[in-house]
Amino acid sequence: MKEAGGENLLAAVRQVLRGEIYVSPRMSARVLEVFSGRKPRGSSSPIEKLSDREFEVFQLIGQGNSTRDIAARLNLSPKTVDVHRGHIKVKLELKDTTALVRHAVRWVETQSFG
Repeated sequence: MKEAGGENLLAAVRQVLRGEIYVSPRMSARVLEVFSGRKPRGSSSPIEKLSDREFEVFQLIGQGNSTRDIAARLNLSPKTVDVHRGHIKVKLELKDTTALVRHAVRWVETQSFG
């Protein structure tokens, strides 16, 4: 939650003040995976190594967004997005930007329910 945008943080605080429980979309997805049995126990996806912000950037890359588009959407500078891209490549052991984009697109496609 510490890396969420201001609007997301405000919405979460309001939800808690109404007496509700707030769970980020990423955490919600993880909980559903565990309870639905989609992931075997003990399996660890390299994606789980990413911070929340890196995960957001990764998803947006997989959806075909450019660095500039991601920066505008997340209210970041393009340089900051590039730094996140670099961290993602290191954490996922990807050799270059092409491998990152390919991996992100494949991951997004596997998450689509439709």
